Amino acid sequence: MTDLISIKQAPEYVGKEVKMHVWLTDKRSSGKIMFLQLRDGTAFFQGVLLKKDVSEEKFDLAKSLRQEASFYITGVINEDERSHFGYEIKISDLELVSNTEDYPIGNKEHGIDFLLDHRHLWLRSRRPFAIMQIRNEMINATYDFFKKEGFIKFDAPILMNSAPEGTTELFHIEYFDNDAYLSQSGQLYAEVGAEAFGKVFTFGPTFRAEKSKTRRHLTEFWMIEPEMAWTHQDESLDVQERYISYLVKRVIENCEYELNILGRDIEKLRPAAEGNYTRLKYDDAVKMLQDAGRDFKWGDDFGAPDEAYISEQFDRPVFIMNYPTSIKPFYMKKDPENPKEYLCADMLAPEGYGEIVGGSEREENFDVLKAQIEEAGLNLDNYEWYLDLRRYGSVPHSGFGLGFERAITWICHLDHLREAIPFPRMINRMEP
Repeated sequence: MTDLISIKQAPEYVGKEVKMHVWLTDKRSSGKIMFLQLRDGTAFFQGVLLKKDVSEEKFDLAKSLRQEASFYITGVINEDERSHFGYEIKISDLELVSNTEDYPIGNKEHGIDFLLDHRHLWLRSRRPFAIMQIRNEMINATYDFFKKEGFIKFDAPILMNSAPEGTTELFHIEYFDNDAYLSQSGQLYAEVGAEAFGKVFTFGPTFRAEKSKTRRHLTEFWMIEPEMAWTHQDESLDVQERYISYLVKRVIENCEYELNILGRDIEKLRPAAEGNYTRLKYDDAVKMLQDAGRDFKWGDDFGAPDEAYISEQFDRPVFIMNYPTSIKPFYMKKDPENPKEYLCADMLAPEGYGEIVGGSEREENFDVLKAQIEEAGLNLDNYEWYLDLRRYGSVPHSGFGLGFERAITWICHLDHLREAIPFPRMINRMEP
């Protein structure tokens, strides 16, 4: 009996007859020979059909196939050094499942607006295929890393009654007779988990009701937010560095095929897999910008061009440490040696991609945290449960959040965040 295999398994079956279920992405013919470009969800490769090897009926059937037709093929796997995949199949039989008409995404250039309008079909193409495979590897690597580091997965609610970061940029909904909001962050709830289990991480969707006009923001995205009890900021930075270097290393090791489809220069990623990330004080970053002639003063927050300039000075991610308290959220711990700054850090990705991680040591003192909530103009009643964590068994603790799509965008060297999500909701598609 002929084995039914995937394209990705082809290297294991060289010289053997196999069967596959595939879709057609393109074809060309030269008289008595036809070249079919095929995909099956695991990879792309070529099928070669010789007229002499099949009946006239089968050859005519192959000629009638249109883009995205689905069918079974039988044939022998051969090596093909000229192809990007390295293998092809010499077809001896073909069984049609369904043919198509007027597939909207042809093998030509399309604008990004057109492709996003047809995202449900564009996902079948090589570029989004490669991005989603890399995304999947990064998800698996995330679970593997945190399990190895002794974390447990902790799920934060998606519906919340207040803003973790004290902003008003939230999606409001009516929750029966109460106000509720789509989650802006799982962090505060992850702190609950950390004081119960020591080390936890959340991984889920978050929402920001901001009509962003940049390539760096989405209204819906995924966040990974670890929290660690008994952990100070420097120790948290160590975990962050190990995590990002592990992610990059896994992608390099397991996604070379997909990176090549994207045209990604793998050598540009290798330094990030090695670790040794620079830890640059906010003050020094300000001086770096000023020395470059940029109009930037102490106390300003970095914009995308500022982060891009700083990150371009390094061949791997760089931490910017200890921001002014005026530009960061209320829950962070102030630097005992400089109360105008928090013990916090953002990680900037190289090649101009800017911030992908933000984290801090959390304020563990009840009285100090209460005062910071009040100074931020927040309703104390909404944070009584959060203050309970400081009333009962409070310890030093730290955490961070990784914007997953931002990390994918950097690793894949994409121009826009929206390429990094599997299926943008219409609210994302509607962003200017």
